[in-house]
Amino acid sequence: MSGAVRVRFAPSPTGHLHVGGARTALFNWLYARHHRGTFILRIEDTDRSRSTDENITAILEALEWLGLDWDEGPPTPGYRQTERLPIYRDHAERLRATGRAYYCDCPPELLERERRAAQARKETFRYSGRCRDRGLDTGALRLRIPDAGTTVVNDLIHGPVTFDHGGLDDWILVRTDGTPTYNFCVVVDDVTMRITHVIRGNDHLPNTPKQILCYEALGYPVPEMAHVSMILGPDRSRLSKRHGATSVQAFRDAGIPADAMVNYLARLGWSHGDQEIFTREELIELFDIKDVASSGAVFDHAKLEWLSHQHIKRMDASRLAELVLPFFPAVGLEPPRDHAYVARALETLKERGKTFRELLQVGSFYFERPSGYAPEAAKMYFTEAGAARLAAISRRLETLPSVTPEALESLYRELGEELGLKLVDLAQLTRLALTGGTASPPLFEVLAVLGREEALARLRAAQAWIATTARP
Repeated sequence: MSGAVRVRFAPSPTGHLHVGGARTALFNWLYARHHRGTFILRIEDTDRSRSTDENITAILEALEWLGLDWDEGPPTPGYRQTERLPIYRDHAERLRATGRAYYCDCPPELLERERRAAQARKETFRYSGRCRDRGLDTGALRLRIPDAGTTVVNDLIHGPVTFDHGGLDDWILVRTDGTPTYNFCVVVDDVTMRITHVIRGNDHLPNTPKQILCYEALGYPVPEMAHVSMILGPDRSRLSKRHGATSVQAFRDAGIPADAMVNYLARLGWSHGDQEIFTREELIELFDIKDVASSGAVFDHAKLEWLSHQHIKRMDASRLAELVLPFFPAVGLEPPRDHAYVARALETLKERGKTFRELLQVGSFYFERPSGYAPEAAKMYFTEAGAARLAAISRRLETLPSVTPEALESLYRELGEELGLKLVDLAQLTRLALTGGTASPPLFEVLAVLGREEALARLRAAQAWIATTARP
C-alpha cells in the first residue's frame, strides 16, 4: 500500500461501545490525524440477529462524545455491510470464476461429526477439502487455501508472525443461503475502501492469515497490519463487566470528561516517556502505532479518576460549567439559570471533585440551601452563644462595602478579636450555617460566591433553627 494513510474503525452494533473498541477507534483516529490521512467509520452489521439501529446510534453517540470525528462513514450510504451485498457477490463470483474458490455441499451434520472427532483427538478441526474438485454449482463457497507453505503477518506491533497453511482450512466465503461471512466482508470492504493500515485488536490476529490469502486470491495488495493487545482487568484476565464499568457510555454518565477518557485510553498500551497528561493536540503530534506495547494493558479505574481530576483542574471554569450542567438532575439538583454563578462555584470546587457528578455532590450547598445540619457539629456550634455570634456576623456582613474574600477575611479577624475568639471558631460556625456541614472550599471564597443576600438568608435561617431546636 502507498499514498495517503486511510484507516478504519469497524464496530459490530451488537451492544454499546466497549472501552476496548473505543481505544481501537482512538488509535486509528490518532494515526490518521498524525499522518493527515483519512479516518473511516464502517458498521459491520451482517449479524442481523444481534445488530440493531439503537446500538448503531449508541456507538455513534459514544464516538461523537469522545470527539473522534470520522471523515467518511454514516450517515452517508454505503458504509454499512448490509448496504454492500452486491459488492460481496461480485467479488465472490470473481474468486469462483478464477478457480480460487469452490462450492461445497457438505451437510452441517457431517461437518459437526468431523469437528467433534477432531476435538476428541485434541486436534484443531480443519475442513477435509472433500468438495474441492467436485465442480459443484451450488452450496457454500469456500476459499481454496494452498496445501503447503506459510503466510507471514508482518505486524507493526508484534513483528513477523508466521502461520503454517497446514493449520488453516478452506474457510467459507459465502454461506449456503447466500450471506457473506465476516472474514470475507472485511477483506472486500478494506480493499474497496482503499484502507492502507488495519489497526485492530489482537483477537483478530488468528483471522489475519485467512484474510491475507483472500487479498492475494483477489489480486489486491495487503494493507499494513497492527494488532493491539487486549485491555485486561486487575486480575489480568480480559476486561469484562465483572471488573466494573466497561462501556464508554457508563464513564460518560459517571461524569468523566471526554478529554480525560481519551487521554486515559491513549495511555493504555502507548506511552511517550514519563508523560501522563496529554492534550488532544499533543496526542496527535506524538502518536505512532509502532510505539504501542505488544503486551496487554491493565484498566485501572483509580488511574482514570486521577486523570479525570487533572483535566477538571485544568479546565476553564466557563467551559466546565457547560459540561457539568447536564448532571444537575442526575444528582437531584435543579439546574441554575445563571451560568456565571455556576462557573464561579465550580472554580472553588476543582480540587474536591474527580468527576462532574462529584463536583456537584460536594458542592450541592451552592445550589440549594441546607435542609439540615451535621448533628455533632450542631451540638458544638449551634448554641445560644452561637446564635449571638451569627447575629453579629450578619450585622457586619450587611454593611460590608465589598463582599470579596479579602474583605470577608478582614471582617472575621476583626470580629474575632472583639469577641475574644479564634478565627476558626467563627469560620466553622459560619460554614455549618451556610453549607450544613463542616467541610467545604475556603470559607471566604464560599461566602463571596454565595453573595451577600444569599449568605445573610442562610445565616438567619441558622439562627431561627437554633431558636427553635437547640438548647442553651
